[in-house]
Amino acid sequence: MKPVAISCGEPAGIGPEIAVTAWAALRDEVPLLWIGDPTHLPDGTPIHLTERDVKADQFNVLAHDFGAPAVPGQPNPAHAQGVIDAIATGVELVENGSASAICTAPIHKAALIDGADFGYPGHTEYLAALAGADQVVMMLACDTLRVVPATIHMPLSDVPEKLTASLLTDTILITHAGLRRDFGIKTPRIAVAGLNPHAGEDGKMGDEEIDMISPVLDALRAQGMDISGPLSADTMFHASARARYDVAICMYHDQALIPIKTLDFSGGVNITLGLPFIRTSPDHGTAFDIAGQGKADATSMIAAIRMAALMAKARA
Repeated sequence: MKPVAISCGEPAGIGPEIAVTAWAALRDEVPLLWIGDPTHLPDGTPIHLTERDVKADQFNVLAHDFGAPAVPGQPNPAHAQGVIDAIATGVELVENGSASAICTAPIHKAALIDGADFGYPGHTEYLAALAGADQVVMMLACDTLRVVPATIHMPLSDVPEKLTASLLTDTILITHAGLRRDFGIKTPRIAVAGLNPHAGEDGKMGDEEIDMISPVLDALRAQGMDISGPLSADTMFHASARARYDVAICMYHDQALIPIKTLDFSGGVNITLGLPFIRTSPDHGTAFDIAGQGKADATSMIAAIRMAALMAKARA
């Protein structure tokens, strides 16, 4: 198997240390190649500088010189271009077949904007631009649940306007294709939440379900998709309900993220569907408050790398 490329993320955060911890846990399972400045790694890391060959007993590094040391907990705008370049290098590796997938460590967007005038809201949008992808979908996954929010980082008051039939249709189609290609699910079962309490209760608590959501779902069912909904979100996430679907499409950020973070706060994985390559990420931030203190929990990074490897096998 080709290695999973790991972009370094914010050097002052927990990214470097959880990458090393994940390598120690997975070195006999998944080959890894970390992209970043080796001086930013924890002391004592058994570093193997390489552009091609990968060793299981050493931490494989494709070196990027950032030109400045990393101080845990103190983001440095001087590192911004190095962080951006490491992501771009990871994409280059997966696009040319040198890596099987990319797993991105958390970035600090403010430092990227201050240091390199970074013009994207986050990782996902930058990766989509590098790949030339028109639209991508954010999936959060753990062992017991996969969720996709149709709208993501916006005020709740903006959701009804932004939640269009076109957006919902594209979100479901991209998710359906991703489940087939990257998870090996031949006939995905998709559950779709309503926007309003009780899925609008026949128009008594809102009419988005009647006017927009149901017609979209009916049209996709006519294409042969296994879709249920719109469903009342408050009854979608208990154990017996989850057994009836492979993914839950939700209408807004918290409707999707609250259940998965409640079920598995440490083990959730962020997956970008709709890219021509596989991208995963741990579902947490830079954690400046504990960086460099040996307190960081690598569970989500381990899960993200393992998920990337499983997706690569399914895609192959």
